[in-house]
Amino acid sequence: MSDRFSGKAWVYGDNVDTDVIIPARYLSTSNPAELAPHCLEDLDSGFMKKMEPGDLIVAGGNFGCGSSREHAPLAIKGAGVSCVIAVSFARIFFRNALNIGLPILECPEAVSGIESGQRVEVDLAEGRILNLDTGKAFSAKPFPPFLRDLVARGGLVPAVRARLEERRRNAR
Repeated sequence: MSDRFSGKAWVYGDNVDTDVIIPARYLSTSNPAELAPHCLEDLDSGFMKKMEPGDLIVAGGNFGCGSSREHAPLAIKGAGVSCVIAVSFARIFFRNALNIGLPILECPEAVSGIESGQRVEVDLAEGRILNLDTGKAFSAKPFPPFLRDLVARGGLVPAVRARLEERRRNAR
């Protein structure tokens, strides 16, 4: 995954909980490909029909509240969402998203300056969010190199495995 990506924004409000991100009736699997078709279906039944790989979710405060299930960020990532921008994230969702390699940015100004369907460009290294339709730029806290590496490798477990393998190769 690159540090830069762009796509259409799909905007939702405050308190989008994990039960509407991926309804409990689909929790018999943790396979992102099986979760993805049901991503946000109880909040926006047309989400998966209109979104394209690389699109972004933009939301209000407390995104990912509710249960601590890792299925919610897995469903979002499996659906092809490149990034979630929100006013704020529930702490457990924040950690779960990074653990599975889903980029997330907190930026209240961007949330209020982006409408559904507008094209958005994100640069994780710079913390820059650009609304390509309006030309407005917003600043979020940039991802430090270790988090960009973690996301690029697909999350915490793949990143640790890759680092261990690098150490094994260097020790030979």
